[in-house]
Amino acid sequence: MRARTMMLVAALVLGAAAPVAAQGSVSRPEPLEVGAVAPDFELPGATRYGVLRDPVRLGDFKGKTVVVAFFPKARTRGCTIQMHTYRDRYAELFRGGREIVLIAISADPVEELAAWARDDEFPFLMASDVGLEVAGKYGAQSGRPGIAARNLFVIGPDGRIAYRAAPFREIDPQAYEELAAAIDRLVPKAAIEAGD
Repeated sequence: MRARTMMLVAALVLGAAAPVAAQGSVSRPEPLEVGAVAPDFELPGATRYGVLRDPVRLGDFKGKTVVVAFFPKARTRGCTIQMHTYRDRYAELFRGGREIVLIAISADPVEELAAWARDDEFPFLMASDVGLEVAGKYGAQSGRPGIAARNLFVIGPDGRIAYRAAPFREIDPQAYEELAAAIDRLVPKAAIEAGD
């Protein structure tokens, strides 16, 4: 009788633990869809000139096209390819920062981002999402601790996501052409040139 009671108790304990284990394996949120309102954020920021005094806020760029590029880790091979391509094609892809803002976001400390931006002369904003809170809002968590997924979102002047690449294929030249086409739909080159 005692053995049967012990088996019943064990079955109840295991049965109660199963839902808890299932809850522990939380799935990552899906990346935000095109048309969704981009969540506002405020993060410590950096440029090639150092750590910014004021945080980077998405809301500060209302009325502009903003490219939010989450990336896994500073100075790694794939991320270096991606950021160097952004730098080398900055005038073409991002119109030299005229009406288009590029914010590259990772979980790296802001000081590391500032040092990398200085060393490699990045002409765009970088932001530090150490706790991956913003990555979570955008569905850009990789599933690996402390690492964002390589997801990219183009946010239109209306504050809605106009294009997404999840994941962004940093070594594929076509990925940059697709990004250029998405930006051109929002900010045609002719409109910028007409403003000169």
